[in-house]
Amino acid sequence: MSNEKIVTIDNLSFQELDTNSEIIPLLSTEDEMEMHKENLPEDLAILPLRNMVLFPGVVLPITAGRDKSIHLLKEANELGKPVGVVSQINENTEDPNINDVHKIGTVAKILKILNLPDGNITVILQGKKRFEIAELSQSEPYLKAIVKEVEEVRPEADDAEFKAIVESVKETSYEMIKENPNIPSEASFAIKNIESDSFLINFVGSNLNLTVQDKQAILEINDLKERALETLRKMNVELQKLNLKNDIQNKVRVDLDQQQKEYFLNQQIKTIQEELGGVSHEQEFEELKQKAKAKKWDKKVKEHFDKELAKMQRMNPQVAEFSIQRNYLELLLELPWNEYTKDIFDLKNAQKILDKDHYGLEDVKKRIIEHMAVLKLRNDMKAPILCLYGPPGVGKTSIGKSIAKALGREYVRISLGGLRDEAEIRGHRKTYIGAMPGRIIQSIKKAKSANPVFLLDEIDKLSTSHNGDPSSAMLEVLDPEQNSDFYDNFLEMGFDLSKVMFIATSNSLNSIQPALLDRMEILEMNGYTIEEKVEIGRQHLLPKQLKEHGVDAKTFSIGKKQMEFIITNYTRESGVRNLDKQIANVVRFVAKSIVLEESFNEKLTNEDIIEILGVPRFERDKYENNDTAGVVTGLAWTRVGGDILYIESIISKGKGGLTMTGNLGTVMKESATIALEYIKANAVELGLKEEIFENYKIHVHVPEGATPKDGPSAGIAMLTSMISSFTQRKVKKNLAMTGEITLRGKVLPVGGIKEKILAAKRANIKEIILCKDNRRDVEQIKPDYLTGLTFHYVDRMSEVLELALTEQKVKNAKKLD
Repeated sequence: MSNEKIVTIDNLSFQELDTNSEIIPLLSTEDEMEMHKENLPEDLAILPLRNMVLFPGVVLPITAGRDKSIHLLKEANELGKPVGVVSQINENTEDPNINDVHKIGTVAKILKILNLPDGNITVILQGKKRFEIAELSQSEPYLKAIVKEVEEVRPEADDAEFKAIVESVKETSYEMIKENPNIPSEASFAIKNIESDSFLINFVGSNLNLTVQDKQAILEINDLKERALETLRKMNVELQKLNLKNDIQNKVRVDLDQQQKEYFLNQQIKTIQEELGGVSHEQEFEELKQKAKAKKWDKKVKEHFDKELAKMQRMNPQVAEFSIQRNYLELLLELPWNEYTKDIFDLKNAQKILDKDHYGLEDVKKRIIEHMAVLKLRNDMKAPILCLYGPPGVGKTSIGKSIAKALGREYVRISLGGLRDEAEIRGHRKTYIGAMPGRIIQSIKKAKSANPVFLLDEIDKLSTSHNGDPSSAMLEVLDPEQNSDFYDNFLEMGFDLSKVMFIATSNSLNSIQPALLDRMEILEMNGYTIEEKVEIGRQHLLPKQLKEHGVDAKTFSIGKKQMEFIITNYTRESGVRNLDKQIANVVRFVAKSIVLEESFNEKLTNEDIIEILGVPRFERDKYENNDTAGVVTGLAWTRVGGDILYIESIISKGKGGLTMTGNLGTVMKESATIALEYIKANAVELGLKEEIFENYKIHVHVPEGATPKDGPSAGIAMLTSMISSFTQRKVKKNLAMTGEITLRGKVLPVGGIKEKILAAKRANIKEIILCKDNRRDVEQIKPDYLTGLTFHYVDRMSEVLELALTEQKVKNAKKLD
């Protein structure tokens, strides 16, 4: 229920009706009876109203602006005639005809007309009784219609239900006046002074905050009791809305009061900070704006920064999101958007740097120099994704620094070993407390350059968990076609990584996801030879350890022979990490001797080494003699380099068959089975009786059973060993072999040739049997490493036996029946 009524029959003006004004009629029962006795004129002028419904007995002011309406009202006032007030079906209709208005309306008496300065008029009308339009009698200059009275059904005087409804209407009216702060409390006196039940219902219905359609529906109800009940229903709905609105306003008022309190407290804190010389938030915002002006970012990033800064300025500094937003803006400012270091294209100087820092590694150095050459020619080449693959300790990680130094770029490194959370790569979303960017973006920020040398260490050690698959997240990072717009969850926008030179390191390729492996260029870094290790130890490791331990390089040195002695007797590895540790042990001994003023040899001897490092831990790989049938020297590849492997076989009386020992894997077992079946199938050509396989069983053993062994390299060695046992013929001295066989006796190529050849040299092997297809691998090895070795390239197993077995039989050779 409202104390004001928007009443208009056009778009021009509004009129306020105060419930305490003198025009509110307090219609008595006698007045109402008098009003109902008045005769209804047959032909009545029709006044359409846009947004109101006039009820019988109610007095309301309206403002008229349409020419037809003004003409009608003035003429009716001069003649003292009533008018028929009806509401329009559509309030937007400018010139309504008889079909544009409701058929039920209220006859109204003009109480007063006021002329307004703008030409419009304000008219005070009082409703009399309801009518229904029968037919149109005139359309110009205004509407007139033949009307008929609408009979009203009134309840009996003693109807208790009707009286209860009227009382409820009064009580609900009082409650609505009380709950609505826009209605003065004096309005309750007006309600109390209304004597007529029908006028009370009409008055309340007229002042309810309802739509024109709802009010028209109440007006058209003929049964007064039913009209009272419908009015009460609408009042209850309005009362519920008022209660809900007041509850919401109370809550908002409490929140607003709290915000005002916080505002005043923050203003006081700001004043205190300024007095103490601290930085206020306004100053902080200004500093961020000034830093942003110096950035080289593009228009898109600038607009995003300005938007996020404006968002931060609207935040309450006490909420947790404020600090996250500040960290986010600081990250945007600290990232090197379009900031690059200038590459150094002095290829000769780069070659000197790489040679000085790392001994050997020719393939890697060659690839880096090629990249620099292309970059110098094009100056916009997308950086390659290199993967340095090799055993531990060969210098994969340390070469990243040398590459950055040679290119004149910044250097950053992250270790991926054991990483199992995808958010470590892509970052966390800002919605989380403690959110931060991923390691890629953090490292770029640390480098302060958008084109650093970025080392991804141990990429094969990435693991998977319930937090996601980091290796899948790396697919975008390591794809030159995608990483120009790398998306970090915290950054929430793309960052260009295409100029970054990514270098990954890996000990194994088997555990790397195929799609990730496909994105990288593999550079294999093999193990070092003993000669290379000697030079690395003397040129790099020893000077480094002397410097770290504070020992003057002039007072102590290790000769080549002694360095080789340490390498062969105290280390067994492809790289030089353990060698570095042993040299550190020696230097610590020297440092202790200097401090205690004890004597020591300035030039180390083998005896000194044994005294310092203890008894040698490893024996140099030695070739064993060929006095026993069935013993063949094979060549194997391990994670720490090449090694020689002895294959032993022996025959004994039995019902035939093959047994194998030595902790062999599936592939080696299959190789032994294939070898035996080949011998059986070609027994005649090999000079063997077929009865041997029924009367003797053969046992194959590979020594050092505690070490698991597997792979395809031992096929020809196993077959040679078996033939030697069956024929009791000696195997040629100082001979080693590696290769796989098929059932048809064809020799297949194998890998790890360089490491195997180095192992053969260490064991004083003179001749090596290889598959013909492995010739290309041998040709890629430096000639210095091949000195003293003779290579035999074979295609068939018969060639192997011809080269490996002599006609001489061993002493005490078994006679096989």
